[in-house]
Amino acid sequence: MDDKILHTLEYRKILNKCVSYAQTSMGKQITENLQPETDLELVKRLLQATDEAYTVDRLKGVPSFGGISDVSAALKRAKIGGTLNPHELLAIGNTVYGSRRIKRFISQMNEDEPLQLLMGISENISEQKSLEDSIKFCISEEAEVMDSASPGLAQIRRELRGGEARIREKLDNMIRSSSVAKMLQDQLVTIRGDRFVIPVKAEYRSYFGGIVHDQSGSGATLFIEPESIVAMNNKLRETRMKEEREIEIILQKLTALVGDQADLMLYDLDLVGQLDFIFAKARLAHVMKASMPKMNDRGFLKLRKGRHPLIEMDKVVPIDVELGNSSTSIIVTGPNTGGKTVTLKTIGLLSLMAMSGLFVPAEEGSQLCVFDAIYADIGDEQSIEQSLSTFSSHMTNIIRILKNMTPKSLVLLDEVGAGTDPAEGSALAIAILENIHQTGCRMVATTHYSELKAYAYERKAVINASMEFDVNTLSPTYRLLVGVPGRSNAFAIAERLGLPNKILEFARGEVTEEDQRVEHMIASLEENRLGAEVEREQAEKLRQEMEQLRSQHQQELEKLEQQRDRLIEKAQTEAREVIAKARREAEEIISDLRQLAKEEGASVKEHKLIAARKMLDEAEPQQRQKTKARKTKAPRKIEAGDEVMVYSLNQKGHVVELAGSKEAVVQLGIMKMKVRLDDLELVQSHEAAAKQAQRQATTVKRTRDENIRSELDLRGANLEEALIEVDRFIDEAFLGNLGQVYLIHGKGTGILRKGITDYLHKHKHIKSFRLGNYGEGGTGVTVAELK
Repeated sequence: MDDKILHTLEYRKILNKCVSYAQTSMGKQITENLQPETDLELVKRLLQATDEAYTVDRLKGVPSFGGISDVSAALKRAKIGGTLNPHELLAIGNTVYGSRRIKRFISQMNEDEPLQLLMGISENISEQKSLEDSIKFCISEEAEVMDSASPGLAQIRRELRGGEARIREKLDNMIRSSSVAKMLQDQLVTIRGDRFVIPVKAEYRSYFGGIVHDQSGSGATLFIEPESIVAMNNKLRETRMKEEREIEIILQKLTALVGDQADLMLYDLDLVGQLDFIFAKARLAHVMKASMPKMNDRGFLKLRKGRHPLIEMDKVVPIDVELGNSSTSIIVTGPNTGGKTVTLKTIGLLSLMAMSGLFVPAEEGSQLCVFDAIYADIGDEQSIEQSLSTFSSHMTNIIRILKNMTPKSLVLLDEVGAGTDPAEGSALAIAILENIHQTGCRMVATTHYSELKAYAYERKAVINASMEFDVNTLSPTYRLLVGVPGRSNAFAIAERLGLPNKILEFARGEVTEEDQRVEHMIASLEENRLGAEVEREQAEKLRQEMEQLRSQHQQELEKLEQQRDRLIEKAQTEAREVIAKARREAEEIISDLRQLAKEEGASVKEHKLIAARKMLDEAEPQQRQKTKARKTKAPRKIEAGDEVMVYSLNQKGHVVELAGSKEAVVQLGIMKMKVRLDDLELVQSHEAAAKQAQRQATTVKRTRDENIRSELDLRGANLEEALIEVDRFIDEAFLGNLGQVYLIHGKGTGILRKGITDYLHKHKHIKSFRLGNYGEGGTGVTVAELK
């Protein structure tokens, strides 16, 4: 991509923003060198990587790249045999640790969210754990070689500390002596040139044997090494030289370890830099409130609420623009300072950002194209050095664009044909636009010439657009109106500013009737557009509200279903416990009966015992399958009389009648309710039910009495009374053809509930029973389903 175009569209300013979010020098360098790509698949991969990092940033935040530094120079020196110093080795150890930490972080995130591209990069980072341990075993956090680096170094440093202690002890004894103390400037021991000395007054120099190593600035103090410790200091110096040689050996060994892995670690640095760069793009997208655009290579561009990323979000006016389907060129007209140039730059800059793998500040659903090149002639580029006027400068740029553009290019022209005679300029502008349009590339051009409005109207795939102007406030709104050519608004502005009507009427008379009709047509178009836009916004708002309500309803429904499943599972668990207890008691009784039969010679028929045990097994409730989302099936026609399944209630019923084209009245036990047809599934048609009834040899017809109750209140009754009432009530309900009944026993101590459930286990008319759900009375109600 031409650097001049990148400068014109302020692409580098976006990169500078992105650089500020990179944490390593490698990531910053990659960001600074970022260029738009022209391969669609590569651009999609770059955007996918940004999207994965954006997901990580949203869930856990951007990982820290702290401790990682660019150690490539040290690695290259180690590779050719140079010895690294402790600071360089410490930096390498920290970088290895930081790289491994980043790799572990991405691996953990991948378990929650698939991060295909980030994992592909991080998996290739080598884990130099042994090298890191070797460095940290020898080099401290202060970049000093530690005693533990080798046994030899530890021994040498013990000798050093012992020698220093002996020298200090001897000098301390000397300066505490009364005869020596009066000759000293200060009673202290200090060091000059790695030698221990004491500060002696200059006038006592002759009384002291030894070596003078330094003197004060005034010359009043001499720093003398007493002769009695010269040999000791010499010994200490030799020990320090041994320490330096041992440290050099240790550093060489560590450097050799680094050199062996230098190539791998250089590759790791590049991978870490790429990860840092990708997360910098994600952070930029988060700050700009940007989204990932859909990409194509067929020249289609659609921005929804696109914003220029360099204008403050509370001041920028978003634009909606579509290019490449019904129209390949847009001609934008409007007043100066109306936002035409910003619109051009927004389209161009957002295209460059998307082609670089950056998210764009636009709403979800925006689409951008991968162009082979973007060309722009924007702004006043008058050159005094080259003796070029504004017009000449524009023509030079346009000629270069005409030579290089292809059908897969995007061309942006600002004030095409401006800077010369209006008649010639408009003719030249039309000729240039027609030539570009015939090439088949995508083009957006701005102009002041009214002739170009007619050109756009007459040409297929060329569309007018304008920047909205508020006549009431005499100021532009900076909104792009696609499909509406711009109006001059000169008369309206002059009238509001107070120009006399006499002058205005004379001016209007100078305008041709055809031009006046065009202005009225444009005004009518704009008025209709404003009305349509208000209606569209209202419809969109209503759609969003309905979508939100639907989502809330779905969530509440899922919550209720989960709660129902939990309650049923709890009830079944309790029932199984009761059955298990009853089985144990029954087995004990059976065992006692057998024992009694043996003792007294009585006869107990074994098959009866087996049958009783089988009945007890069958009484155990089966595990209810949790409600699953049903698959959408092809709709089957439902008619009155059909047996249907109501999915939202998980119950069967019969269709009484159809209520319109979308609902039906369904009989569910004693209740009738309206249910949507898409919530019903046909179980058995009424014709099939009639045929089945005819095939039966004998039938018992049960008729339902409308006065039969569907619930029985037992609160306050004792267990014996309650069971009598329950038995009579169930018989009546069975004869009345009720499908489901409610037994209200209250919560209390649970004795009444347990007795009723024990009774229901053995009742021949009961198919199943459960505790009430939320809204039915909870554990204070037992709901029984009849056979």
